[in-house]
Amino acid sequence: MKRIYLHPLPLRIWHGVNALAVILLLVTGLQFRIPGVAALEPHNSIFSVHKWAGLAMTASWFFWFAYGLASGHLSQHYTIRRKDLGGIFGQMKFYLVSIFKGGKNPFRPSPEEKFNPLQKLAYGSVMGILAPMMVLTGLLFVNAFFIRDQLLSWNAVKVIDALHVMGLYLFALFLVIHVYMATLGPTAFTHVKAMIVGYEEEPDEPGVVDGSLIPEMTEKRK
Repeated sequence: MKRIYLHPLPLRIWHGVNALAVILLLVTGLQFRIPGVAALEPHNSIFSVHKWAGLAMTASWFFWFAYGLASGHLSQHYTIRRKDLGGIFGQMKFYLVSIFKGGKNPFRPSPEEKFNPLQKLAYGSVMGILAPMMVLTGLLFVNAFFIRDQLLSWNAVKVIDALHVMGLYLFALFLVIHVYMATLGPTAFTHVKAMIVGYEEEPDEPGVVDGSLIPEMTEKRK
């Protein structure tokens, strides 16, 4: 058994704050879909929680982006490389078929590369596309009372609303999948514990290279 340091303290704190903000946003956002909820009244408690959770998520996204640029985290762990393209189908096969037959994960995380190809695609899409879209549309809604005339003149209200609601359901779907995937380590709490303490414990196995595909699998693709 060996310990692999995967998650620096700033990212662990960010992950906790962001997770809490997203959960609050999902809960209050889904309540907005209930007929009769006065979502757009500033004094409404649901609106207030949603607004402040949204501002917290906005701040956390900017922190994640700034930290990622300054530390090299973005380029190191989110960049799709040539070997990732070759590993997408192997990773997909593992999640859809092999895992239910007791197969081994073809990817092992390391400090140099902690996300497999599918994780890079998923996390990159969420943090690079979905989160900024939610932040932008959310900020427009927060200021809707002040820029009401502009929004109406551009016929933008329905478009912004549709994008924000679509993002809500996509975030809800991602959260369900993310929680499920977090249980797929050597034990159900291995990945969860790693996000708390920073270290992940992995059993030593012959023929497996940290942060890469199993060599036998790589040879078959050549």
